[in-house]
Amino acid sequence: MIGEKIKPGITTFELDKLAYENITAHNAYPVFLGYNDFPASICVSINDEVIHGIPAKERVLKDGDIVSIDLGVKYNGYIADSAYTFAVGNVSPDAEKLMKVTYNALYKGIKAAVAGNRIGDIGYAVQSYVEDYGYDVVRAYVGHGVGKELHEEPQVPNYGRPGTGKRLKEGMVIAIEPMVTMGSAEVMVQNDGWTVVTEDGSLAAHFEHTIAITDSEPIILTI
Repeated sequence: MIGEKIKPGITTFELDKLAYENITAHNAYPVFLGYNDFPASICVSINDEVIHGIPAKERVLKDGDIVSIDLGVKYNGYIADSAYTFAVGNVSPDAEKLMKVTYNALYKGIKAAVAGNRIGDIGYAVQSYVEDYGYDVVRAYVGHGVGKELHEEPQVPNYGRPGTGKRLKEGMVIAIEPMVTMGSAEVMVQNDGWTVVTEDGSLAAHFEHTIAITDSEPIILTI
């Protein structure tokens, strides 16, 4: 629903309001709202903002922007976490390619998330794919377990070595979320205490699914 509303001229505040109204209309709760005092229902991160961008009335989307929408929903005691990076109007070929590679990297990670594999297999699948295109993965922030709490064990980095880390077991639920930069992977937090940006000002993209580990193919629980 949010993706359909994204266009030049809309504010990130309006997107946040729409998300809140839609989520609560379904008897669910936007779990980001109030999480460690976060002031909004969704994170909206534009261009060089990697994650945790705060919606605001003065943040107006412009033609050529790329914008990551990250949201978590709690329903009947359980949480799902998802993110997607959208093009605003007409974006550059470089931005389009970054989004496509990041999206594909998410599915490379998901493909590796089978019972018997390890966390490092997921990270390696993401990292090796991204680096083949000359991009880098953010290391300061990672995916995570998710269930009754938003952030549970295990941590799920977007980098790693095959055969290392916690073994994946049937029934585990995790959020895999590649955060990919066109330049350096180094990031910093802005003065608002939340918004994470690339240090070199390069574009970043972010995609995320919550998945369940099974004895065969993983089940994608988010859209």
